[in-house]
Amino acid sequence: MKGEFLMSDLGLLSFYLSIEVRQGDGAITLRQAHYAKQILELAGMAECNSDETPMEERLRPSKDSEANQLDATQYWRIVGSLRCLVHTRPDLAFAVGFVNRFMERPTEEHHQAVVRLLRYVAGTLDYRLRYERHQRSAGVISYSDADHGGDIDDRKSTSGTLFFLGGCLISWQSDKQRVVSLSACEAEYIATTTAATQAIWIARLLGDLLGTEPEAVGLKVDSKSALALAKNPVFHERSKHIHIRYHFIRSCLDEGSVKASYIATKENISVCFI
Repeated sequence: MKGEFLMSDLGLLSFYLSIEVRQGDGAITLRQAHYAKQILELAGMAECNSDETPMEERLRPSKDSEANQLDATQYWRIVGSLRCLVHTRPDLAFAVGFVNRFMERPTEEHHQAVVRLLRYVAGTLDYRLRYERHQRSAGVISYSDADHGGDIDDRKSTSGTLFFLGGCLISWQSDKQRVVSLSACEAEYIATTTAATQAIWIARLLGDLLGTEPEAVGLKVDSKSALALAKNPVFHERSKHIHIRYHFIRSCLDEGSVKASYIATKENISVCFI
């Protein structure tokens, strides 16, 4: 590139869009410790006590909370900053997505959820992503999971997906589903389809980068009923109401681009995203 363009070599990448990059010893690590400290200072919590979890268990405040309203501008500023922190902190994905649901009319109750999240950040400043050299044969493995009607306002479920390449986490998502699921099976089925679409994109991207044919991605699901529905081409009374777009997983299994298999719930690490 130096032969074609007037440019300078600044050495190995060390900082990019608030992400601190460390390269060496056969591994690359990514973290946002400095940026996390800036968020705590913005919220006036630089010296706060830490918490062991980002959210209280079973915490489900409503958008129609009757608690006192807050200055929305400050709430937007803090939550927006936390969204950028999720770039290297998959453990924050669900909690940040959850508090983001109350941007329209934040109240004191919603603020307390943000405070708990910030206290967790304060105690985990050194958390980072580490990518080590691995054997290409390890392939891409994904995990998917979903709750059922977890949002008490619209009763929509939340999907959680994780993708690993050679044991290293490369992609993650915690997202509220677009439709209301009528059963836990349907919620899991939609989450599985979401994971399949992302899996195909990742497989094709790796194939383009390596100049090889895309490999099948292993998909781990902890719902036997969702797996049975994905592998059964016959529409029956329990599934005829499911939107046709979510049956995309069936064609993926038929063509072999995705290989879905069962995994016990206690071994399904994507459960932390719902």
